[in-house]
Amino acid sequence: MDLLLKIGIFVAAIAGLLWSSDRFVESAERIGLSLGISPFIIGVTIVAFGTSLPELATSIVSVLDGTSQIVIGNVVGSNITNIALVLGLTAVVVKNIDLEYNLWHIDIPFLWGSAFLLYFAVMDGNLSYFECGLFLAGIVIFLAYSFKDQEKADKADRPAAGLKDYFFLILGGALVSVSASYVIAAITAISVMLDVAPSVIALSAVAVGTSLPEVAVSLAAARKGKASIAVGNAIGSNIFNTFIVMAIPRFFGPLVIPPEIITTYLPLMIVMTVLLGVMSNNRKITRWEGYVLLLFYAWYFGAIIQDAG
Repeated sequence: MDLLLKIGIFVAAIAGLLWSSDRFVESAERIGLSLGISPFIIGVTIVAFGTSLPELATSIVSVLDGTSQIVIGNVVGSNITNIALVLGLTAVVVKNIDLEYNLWHIDIPFLWGSAFLLYFAVMDGNLSYFECGLFLAGIVIFLAYSFKDQEKADKADRPAAGLKDYFFLILGGALVSVSASYVIAAITAISVMLDVAPSVIALSAVAVGTSLPEVAVSLAAARKGKASIAVGNAIGSNIFNTFIVMAIPRFFGPLVIPPEIITTYLPLMIVMTVLLGVMSNNRKITRWEGYVLLLFYAWYFGAIIQDAG
């Protein structure tokens, strides 16, 4: 009964995390539009950061609670899930994802760079303050290039942002942190009861749970005929995960990097990242490529279950 109670708390906390991050994203998006920021830039930056907010919140709380091995598992698991599950499902649902913009202009080089930089930074089992500084510099450069030369909408075409939007922005951010603390507390309790490493739960349940915003956004965009937004959202989220979710929690305490993540799951994340770049080279991700991505995700989940056993 105690285990069922903790699982119930975990599910409820994940639901609260998703609801609050959704409110945060909606209000931030409306405020951004009111300031004249283009919808594409909002998708790659504000929405991508918003959908990465659950990963950031749970990672900070895990460091404060002394279970910092969750951080790297959260980042690597979420990045693999974003590419293999989110984009794989989207490609299968819409048959073909036709990309309206050239990902090789900015997004893919930054995505590849973030993945390789993460590998070399943690391959010694440690993440230093200097390496965190490099990660933060990387996100600043990415944002600078994303906002460079963007066309501002006319003032007449901009929606007005009211007090309600700013209220939900603050409320959403506050509830994200509260929900995250319950998620980590439940994970810690469940891992002790089942005698499973917290990093395994982070790679599986937390990664899937905190990636639900990306799944929802991507499938909703696909149903509306805007499947390319799903790709931009997944890429932006992965860049934010690597640069922000790895770097910021390090300032709250040292990070434990489990060896199995360095030897198995991080290389898989890099393979998935490179594969996405190759698939998007012709500005299209086909249904059969979606099935290939889902096969990789099935192997990944099977490997996690095997490690847990």
